[in-house]
Amino acid sequence: MKWRKLGLIFNPNHHKLPFGCFGYAQAPQVLLFENRIRIYFSTRKVDHNGKYLSHIAFIDMDKSLTSVIHLAQHTVLELGSLGCFDQHGIFPLNVLHHGNRIIGYTSGIHRKQSVPIDTAIGFVESFDGGDTFQRLGPGPILASTLHEPCIIGDPFVKVINGQFHMWYIFSPEWLPASTQGTTPERVYKIAYASSVDGLTWQRNGQPIIADKINKQECQALPSLIFFDHRFHLFFCYRHAIDFRSNPLNSYRIGYAYSDDLIHWHRDDEHVGIDVSKSGWDAQMQCYPHVFAANGNIYMLYNGNEFGRLGFGLAILEQG
Repeated sequence: MKWRKLGLIFNPNHHKLPFGCFGYAQAPQVLLFENRIRIYFSTRKVDHNGKYLSHIAFIDMDKSLTSVIHLAQHTVLELGSLGCFDQHGIFPLNVLHHGNRIIGYTSGIHRKQSVPIDTAIGFVESFDGGDTFQRLGPGPILASTLHEPCIIGDPFVKVINGQFHMWYIFSPEWLPASTQGTTPERVYKIAYASSVDGLTWQRNGQPIIADKINKQECQALPSLIFFDHRFHLFFCYRHAIDFRSNPLNSYRIGYAYSDDLIHWHRDDEHVGIDVSKSGWDAQMQCYPHVFAANGNIYMLYNGNEFGRLGFGLAILEQG
């Protein structure tokens, strides 16, 4: 594979973001319409304690993905109530058409004391064409289990032959703070679940993607697409420590393929995209979202500082 970069297509610093948010346009996720392409993303505001809260916003782009034609200025989904799994943020929101419905899967964030956060996965539905979403209930549909003790999140859902398939992450462990004044660091892996109704899921708590760095490699935000008679899974991965300011340990885009959705072969050497020599994606690439439109296959992704400068676009060159 070879991806041709089309550059940064949305910089949140050049737009007035909704509900008092600033900077950041993380984990872009596409919903296709007949006359436009909608991209949901997570942006941030600061609460009264000086902590970040992740909110969902969206832009509409023209079909060519060259012009922003609308930036929503309303709340797409309110954060969860006091004590709920998504009280302190939603990152990301994965959205899909399902028949005449528009449904979504959230990764809700809530803070903890011994470790910075925990996450779980919720279900939402839109009744106004994807402008806003409502929860089925205040709790999650996937949360920690016996073999998936924490950090359940980053859902990506596809309906294939009438069955729901989800790729998501879970954390088998937290690494203790290495020095005084630092916080514990999470480790997370990609796993798989299936469902007949999109609400009740079967899972086994096993990673599906082999580690490349070491057993503490962090894998995030899977995105699946089918082409050339094969399933292709894109994701990002990084070192568990010293990744925020050290570009060598920060996120890169990884790749695996499968013929049956069960057995996956990791093949990062042929992912066809890497950091640039300079610019907005020279230090890291993260949170890929791959989709088909206009007869092409595209990848949205974030760059330096986990998407502080927004997201860019790449197109898969065929042949």
